[in-house]
Amino acid sequence: MRADRAVAAEPADDEVDLAVEIFRLLADATRVRLLSTLRDGELSVNDLAERVAKPQAAVSQHLAKLRMGRMVTTRRQGNQVFYRLANDHVRTLVVDALHHAEHAAGGVPAHHAGGAR
Repeated sequence: MRADRAVAAEPADDEVDLAVEIFRLLADATRVRLLSTLRDGELSVNDLAERVAKPQAAVSQHLAKLRMGRMVTTRRQGNQVFYRLANDHVRTLVVDALHHAEHAAGGVPAHHAGGAR
């Protein structure tokens, strides 16, 4: 280990609690699909509902939970609300989870075979 590199400390209890809450939020297929859909940029609730093939009201409820968990942020334009990922950490978390799922399924994962999503 290099001397100028800080040694990572154990996470504080409140950080662990927040991490657990994030995993709870990700324990829902619709929310994972919403976050995955938002990887390429912001979308309105209606666009998200169409892309994940769920009713707009249900998508709004999921997005509210993701917003409370600070995984997405919003921007209002007129009477429309647009959602986007809160930061690159959320993007990385979702991409890594999906890549791990591809590995767990066996065979050559799409992200290794040139079919990265």
